[in-house]
Amino acid sequence: MDRIIVYLDDAEFARHQLARLNAGTADCPQATHWILVACPPRMTRHMSKWVNHAARQNWRNKWANKLLTQVSAGLQARGDTVTAVLADGPLDELALALQTRLGMARVLDARRPKLSSRGNARWQISSTAARPEVSDPASRSASLSA
Repeated sequence: MDRIIVYLDDAEFARHQLARLNAGTADCPQATHWILVACPPRMTRHMSKWVNHAARQNWRNKWANKLLTQVSAGLQARGDTVTAVLADGPLDELALALQTRLGMARVLDARRPKLSSRGNARWQISSTAARPEVSDPASRSASLSA
């Protein structure tokens, strides 16, 4: 049985990513065990002034249940096994713990990319890879005329 750990935070985006993955394995009859890890949005540090810890945990659980229900329905319809997990700390530690408990598994990050003013390190391309330097002035003028 193939095991895949999927990090997700948006149902529509995750379904799109999983559809692309399933399209490549549509002809494979092997069952898959999906470990869906819900990654709730971070709350501000000032949230504790207005909402107690139990209410925050309750909101996280409701949010995760709603998200996982939307995503797991399509996977279970294919006959695959789905396990739901709520992320409660660093994702690399959670992945290591899951792989230790369940055995080796592939990891898919199906979280919606976040854009910020500083850029996202997960999706950022280095400037040297995007634009190579041309050192010879003759080749520089030749590339401008082409």
